[in-house]
Amino acid sequence: MTIFAIIGEFLIDLKQEFSGGDNKTIKVAELKKIEQESKTIEKFIQKFKRAAKRNEYERRLLIEKFKRGINRII
Repeated sequence: MTIFAIIGEFLIDLKQEFSGGDNKTIKVAELKKIEQESKTIEKFIQKFKRAAKRNEYERRLLIEKFKRGINRII
């Protein structure tokens, strides 16, 4: 994970904490930034589930975002 990704996640968490968590834009941005990278699939799934709970995406869109976030072995 790069320093920019870490800072980005921190800023999202900070904004969410102080905005009361109701800002839809922050919730969408949080979900878009989640990627597996060096995390285990279990850790990725936990983080994705937490972010998905706070979003109003349809199930189909959540599945697409999940598939884009995982590492693919070709």
